[in-house]
Amino acid sequence: MNTVELTISAGEQPREPSSVRLVATLAVAGMISGLALAGVYQITAPIIAANDAKALREAVYEVVPGSTQLQKLTLRDGTLAVVGEDEEVETPVVYGAYDESGRFVGYAIEGAGPGFQDTIRLLYGYDPARKQVVGMEVLESRETPGLGDKIFKDESFGAAFDALAVEPAITVVKDGGDEANEVDAITGATISSKAVVKIINGGNERWLEALPPPGAAPPLREREIASGGRGARKEGDE
Repeated sequence: MNTVELTISAGEQPREPSSVRLVATLAVAGMISGLALAGVYQITAPIIAANDAKALREAVYEVVPGSTQLQKLTLRDGTLAVVGEDEEVETPVVYGAYDESGRFVGYAIEGAGPGFQDTIRLLYGYDPARKQVVGMEVLESRETPGLGDKIFKDESFGAAFDALAVEPAITVVKDGGDEANEVDAITGATISSKAVVKIINGGNERWLEALPPPGAAPPLREREIASGGRGARKEGDE
């Protein structure tokens, strides 16, 4: 019987890559990922901006009844001035709302503040002739589903802002409000209800004294094609 001897010779173990090579590989991978993200951003940013502008425009038409056109306004040397379409401003802005014929019908004022869970962002309409809030639209909210989210789901709560006096300051009450400046709190969501009112009162403090008297609002400079409709509501959780 022949004996066969098998000789297994182990080859040299592969050398581990150097730290320089690892760093270079990671750098190249990071650069490719960064370029890909930048490319996606360049493509999607204009689309997102256009959608946001459309949602805001529709929200203005919702909170200022009868409006179909708008223009952005800001304070310059104490005077409310029109902001150009492509102009970027660092100062706070308000939106002048106009009807189909170009007649001024009110302002839309944006505001934000802490709710029960997170920041609430909203837009409300103001009629300087009547000194009333004439509409309110929640633009962004993460309040508790079934409770705090009623600030944009409860139609009766939203209707409370359709003709709401601003003098004296708006207040939140329970079990029904009889005064023209009172809002009935949502059951189980008093904090969210108060947050909405606090944001609006803050906007009034910031803007109402600065706005021109009734009849002196800036005329519509550029006519805009009316798109109408409701602004998109953002659902969330509290």
